[in-house]
Amino acid sequence: MSSVSNLSGPVEVKLARDVSQVLNRALEETPDKVAVITRSGSVTYAELDALANQAARALRELGVKSGDRVAACLPNDIDILVAFHGTMRLAAVWVGVTKALAAPEQAYILNDSGASLALFDPETAAQMSAEQARLPQLRAIVSVGAPEEPASPTSWKGLTAKQETTPLDVEIDPLAPAAIAYTSGTTGYPKGAVHSHISLLLPGAYLVATRRYDADLRKGDAFPLTILNMIVLTTLTTSQALGTAIIMDSLSARGVAAWIRDERVTVWNGPPPVLYTMAHDEQIQPSDLATMREVWSGGADLPDAIRGAFEAKFPARIYGTYGLTEAPTCVTLETLDEPHVAGSSGRVLPHLEVTIRDSDGVELPLGAVGEICVGVRQQSQIAERFREDWGVETEGELPLYVPMLGYWNKAQQSEDVMSGGVMHTGDAGSLDPDGNLIVSDRINLVLNRGGANVYPAEVERVVLSFDPVDSCAVLGVPDERLGERIGMLVQFKPGRAPDVDGLVSHCLEQLARYKVPELVAVVEGLPRNSMGKIDRRALKWLGQQQLATVERWTEQRKEAQ
Repeated sequence: MSSVSNLSGPVEVKLARDVSQVLNRALEETPDKVAVITRSGSVTYAELDALANQAARALRELGVKSGDRVAACLPNDIDILVAFHGTMRLAAVWVGVTKALAAPEQAYILNDSGASLALFDPETAAQMSAEQARLPQLRAIVSVGAPEEPASPTSWKGLTAKQETTPLDVEIDPLAPAAIAYTSGTTGYPKGAVHSHISLLLPGAYLVATRRYDADLRKGDAFPLTILNMIVLTTLTTSQALGTAIIMDSLSARGVAAWIRDERVTVWNGPPPVLYTMAHDEQIQPSDLATMREVWSGGADLPDAIRGAFEAKFPARIYGTYGLTEAPTCVTLETLDEPHVAGSSGRVLPHLEVTIRDSDGVELPLGAVGEICVGVRQQSQIAERFREDWGVETEGELPLYVPMLGYWNKAQQSEDVMSGGVMHTGDAGSLDPDGNLIVSDRINLVLNRGGANVYPAEVERVVLSFDPVDSCAVLGVPDERLGERIGMLVQFKPGRAPDVDGLVSHCLEQLARYKVPELVAVVEGLPRNSMGKIDRRALKWLGQQQLATVERWTEQRKEAQ
């Protein structure tokens, strides 16, 4: 069987009972240590705790109750972390909404989650006001970071500032939903992966234990914190190490390098395009990354050429990793003490189990390629490990952790993805004899543009809503820096003039910019199989031929917009 874990012995992990208690150890041992550094400044653990209590009380005053969904679209700064911790302390459910999404995409998430309150930056709040009439469950959109005077009772700043800093007395179920992370799907609409408090806490606890993190940890992150995985990898990991989270507000190579240099970052998540630019930009010096010990990057998405160029220039090593929204965060990560294995995304974390299965759900032997499935390893040991910490007695196995609780309001899809007691990722890969995961392909069609997932079905749904279009197919075009660019073959209806500019403008209104096709070729027809479905194998060849002739023209046109 192809089930492998890197759990070679006992791993010492202490876990807070729920997210509201994750700061407790730091508050007891190092309350005056800096917990978070952002563009606005720094806050200590004691200050973060007080701000979180004020946020929880402000949310309650705004009508939020336990179980209500609180949506947030805020920049990488202290406000989003405070709002998250405040939401957790009220036993409400956090819903991150990425700013890069178009207004209709954001509205879909608000409607699907049934969010009762939205905490948005001023620009997004104004943009979404036009959508509010179609969101009956959304009671209010609160503008956070607006320039009102602090004393204004209508501003978030004024509302939180007047609250007491003592905690609320709220009963929190650690196994209940704590957050919903939306991920695009092959159906063309996002799905909300639901996670409990334990699901959010365990990845950080095991990362702290297996990576031997301590108070010296200075973890930098530049991806938007509206992505739930980044919340897990920042405040929920660093606080369990008694370290410091460095929240960057730039994802450009030079911007990230400046953050690393100025704040002495030791661990950072780096997407391949940024690593590529760092390695080749003469303005970025090796000394800028002198404090770095670890850089994490998706093992399947990082070409060896980028890895080699980066490691030849800088002292930090890149560690391959594999994760997904439904897990959440890291499933595998290369170990500290072993050399890199070509193509490897590392070994599975101790609380998880990875198996490789065929289309019937049967486990395959080591080395065989099949679907990557994620389950929980040694559940009874996990329960026993935390029984004393929690002060409870259990009989048998306590269901502390599952990869996810399911998709929000999608029972059938939840049942399908969790069939056989494991989570089916839709990714293809294999396990080598040493337990390294090699991700080889994606069973569910998904493109990776510079570290961001783009699902063809989601883009195709929007393209087909443009009236002149008859049919279309979205595919990836290899790119040295980004990994893939978004390409599309489009067939217009008989008698309708091809209107590529109008089509792209339509996409820009409905989709995040990174999802909009960059390379567009007009074709007379698309390859189809005997069932009338698009033949993806033939499509790849046709796409390479057609899109190669329009790349320069498309790039120039987009830059001119």
